[in-house]
Amino acid sequence: MSQNAGYQISLDIQGRLCVVIGGDDEASEKVSRLLEGGAKVIVINPTLNAPLKKLAASAKIIHRGRHFRSTDTLDAFLVLNVLSEDFDLSKSLFDLAKVEKFLVWSIDQAERSSFIMPAVVERGALRVAISTSGTAPVLASILRQNYETIFDEEFVKFLDWLGNLRESLKESEPNESLRREKLKAAVKEFGLTGTITYPASWKEHEISSDS
Repeated sequence: MSQNAGYQISLDIQGRLCVVIGGDDEASEKVSRLLEGGAKVIVINPTLNAPLKKLAASAKIIHRGRHFRSTDTLDAFLVLNVLSEDFDLSKSLFDLAKVEKFLVWSIDQAERSSFIMPAVVERGALRVAISTSGTAPVLASILRQNYETIFDEEFVKFLDWLGNLRESLKESEPNESLRREKLKAAVKEFGLTGTITYPASWKEHEISSDS
């Protein structure tokens, strides 16, 4: 099955206006990631779940308690739509994005999105984006959960140590090549090991394919 793998990047959203359409748990997760990236966030939906209500009450986000209007994208850099069953909205957003030059993503509708939203592993400063290019989003979610068990609290401390070492070497070692070699030596023995457990449905498929 051919899919567009896209081109993986990390967007700088610091200080940029980002709009989230929806007010449920999915919207809450997207808002949290946007705030973590330093975005200015507007949430548009008649109702909000408890975490979003708390963010609105503390003025960390702006809430517009109504349905989306085309003027809501004025000056927006990014629009995330988590209303999965409103196909008219996703189409109008995609058309509007072409005219007003903002990035748009509608949940479960890659054909009406500017990009694919990867599953993201977050551990300390680590960010690992996982995408199946739209082939199997549910597998990407499971992979994220598995990675989160691998990258434990010790890994977070290790990553912080590397960051502090890098900053220390910037001050103590003027030679860039020597700094790079010392950092390489610090991670030389680091590695990941593991096995993959496949479900019975896949094994049955493989057996029937071979017979």
